[in-house]
Amino acid sequence: MSSVQSQQEQLSQSDPSPSPNSCSSFELIDMDAGSLYEPVSPHWFYCKIIDSKETWIPFNSEDSQQLEEAYSSGKGCNGRVVPTDGGRYDVHLGERMRYAVYWDELASEVRRCTWFYKGDKDNKYVPYSESFSQVLEETYMLAVTLDEWKKKLESPNREIIILHNPKLMVHYQPVAGSDDWGSTPTEQGRPRTVKRGVENISVDIHCEPLQIDHLVFVVHGIGPACDLRFRSIVQCVNDFRSVSLNLLQTHFKKAQENQQIGRVEFLPVNWHSPLHSTGVDVDLQRITLPSINRLRHFTNDTILDVFFYNSPTYCQTIVDTVASEMNRIYTLFLQRNPDFKGGVSIAGHSLGSLILFDILTNQKDSLGDIDSEKDSLNIVMDQGDTPTLEEDLKKLQLSEFFDIFEKEKVDKEALALCTDRDLQEIGIPLGPRKKILNYFSTRKNSMGIKRPAPQPASGANIPKESEFCSSSNTRNGDYLDVGIGQVSVKYPRLIYKPEIFFAFGSPIGMFLTVRGLKRIDPNYRFPTCKGFFNIYHPFDPVAYRIEPMVVPGVEFEPMLIPHHKGRKRMHLELREGLTRMSMDLKNNLLGSLRMAWKSFTRAPYPALQASETPEETEAEPESTSEKPSDVNTEETSVAVKEEVLPINVGMLNGGQRIDYVLQEKPIESFNEYLFALQSHLCYWESEDTVLLVLKEIYQTQGIFLDQPLQ
Repeated sequence: MSSVQSQQEQLSQSDPSPSPNSCSSFELIDMDAGSLYEPVSPHWFYCKIIDSKETWIPFNSEDSQQLEEAYSSGKGCNGRVVPTDGGRYDVHLGERMRYAVYWDELASEVRRCTWFYKGDKDNKYVPYSESFSQVLEETYMLAVTLDEWKKKLESPNREIIILHNPKLMVHYQPVAGSDDWGSTPTEQGRPRTVKRGVENISVDIHCEPLQIDHLVFVVHGIGPACDLRFRSIVQCVNDFRSVSLNLLQTHFKKAQENQQIGRVEFLPVNWHSPLHSTGVDVDLQRITLPSINRLRHFTNDTILDVFFYNSPTYCQTIVDTVASEMNRIYTLFLQRNPDFKGGVSIAGHSLGSLILFDILTNQKDSLGDIDSEKDSLNIVMDQGDTPTLEEDLKKLQLSEFFDIFEKEKVDKEALALCTDRDLQEIGIPLGPRKKILNYFSTRKNSMGIKRPAPQPASGANIPKESEFCSSSNTRNGDYLDVGIGQVSVKYPRLIYKPEIFFAFGSPIGMFLTVRGLKRIDPNYRFPTCKGFFNIYHPFDPVAYRIEPMVVPGVEFEPMLIPHHKGRKRMHLELREGLTRMSMDLKNNLLGSLRMAWKSFTRAPYPALQASETPEETEAEPESTSEKPSDVNTEETSVAVKEEVLPINVGMLNGGQRIDYVLQEKPIESFNEYLFALQSHLCYWESEDTVLLVLKEIYQTQGIFLDQPLQ
């Protein structure tokens, strides 16, 4: 910075020709003094508050051009609305404000920028206001045209800008407390660099394809913050979207060049704000202890979301918010993108994945006759028209048994308490017994995975509770009150059928187990969703597996997600190599000891043994390779199972594997506990996670990676 200081000393002395060394420190551009004036090319920026500081971010070139065309159209800016950022934000030109379309967000200022400045401690250039930029441009035009420099201007904030020549323009800040008798502008500290035109400053202007191939809704977990930087779901999904755009350019380059694909749109779904706007925070504050205030506030704002979801009252609020938000955003998206022909998928992080799982398990497939009949029954019940016992039996085509119930004085409430043995004792046959018990258990737990499966071919039916839970000491009647959904919750319907459900760091397996579900029928699948991927980091303390609930009697490893660069991480390869080396050494050592022991205990028939030695030497390596180590046997069995299991892990993911584990980073492998919390929040910027999502989405469209990852 010594060159900058020396330059300022020269400027303070009004030297008409700065030295070449001082000019080079400002990265000057060689220009002829008598060059003709060319108007500056404007670029549009918007202001974002990042870490309590205003940051000006440029629109991409296409959005900036659209804004400039609308500004220059001559029709007036008032009332003009220009969609930007892939349609996620609207810019109101007259107000110079930018508004979010699909979610609630503070409006941000928009500016047509031509002149910029940056101080020594600033990371990015800051644009001048439009009015002052126009003054600077007019002054610059006169200086270039007349070749008269040393122009000095004063901004509305009493800041001084001096145009020494086309190569050197500086900005001086006023000193606090200075007056008319104070120091001159050139003596007011270190200057700021001034640049004209966005082409002279370094900014990242990313463009994204206009074509949208697929829509993905992303639901957050507990609390308003989604990562260690305490960012909102909107900011984290923005990162997820940015990573996906980069991976499309690197791993789907051929498809992009052939214009087969555009991009995948990720839109956030926020349920935390509506939940905590119900007044529950005020109620909690009244009963919260005053000690350790910050920790208790953090607990009330984040961890208690888990308990809210286990409460029927607030669980209803959560599922209604999530479903209605996804339906609202989907409808609005179709209105703004009428040419969209792609599919829809959903993704959930942490508790958000459990919310989506419960919503998906309680959807109805309109193609199933019985499910559609139950839909109509649910609608009647929701409207307050409670059918009588006689009407229920008539719908079940069991009217002939009404007299028996009437004789025993059994009404609907009493029937709901009856077990299979009770119905058998009053003379109800086996078939009608099962129909009646299943019907009333479904009415009582309308949101559990307890619907019958009359037509497996439809793929939308759910097995009975007895097929999910297994216990040799429990009667079927004892399972009637065991549901894996939330009690007294009416799950809303989605207006679309998701193609794939992605769960990141999901506790679904744990919650299902705690709710009493011991096994998931291999034939079960979501009524309206074909795919399900449970993606997790190996050190994630919140994540649980799903596949052991489908195949409880078999131990096998989850699918390892390939590294996005097409290889396994080096430390994992080294670890596996050392493991194999140690196993080989152990096997060789045990084999040598076995051979030595046999040589000591061998019978004294050298001629006969010589003829049998070749057979033994061929047979012994086989035995030593099979029996020397239990670990080796387990690894061999696991390897065999890995080849067979993709067919036998059930239909929850269409016959594919369900559990997918990320590869930890080398630094994370040193201490699992140290990176546990970070591993639960790592999915938003994980290239491996995003690439798996893109790969599975585009496979449904017949588009594959340029090179398969291994």
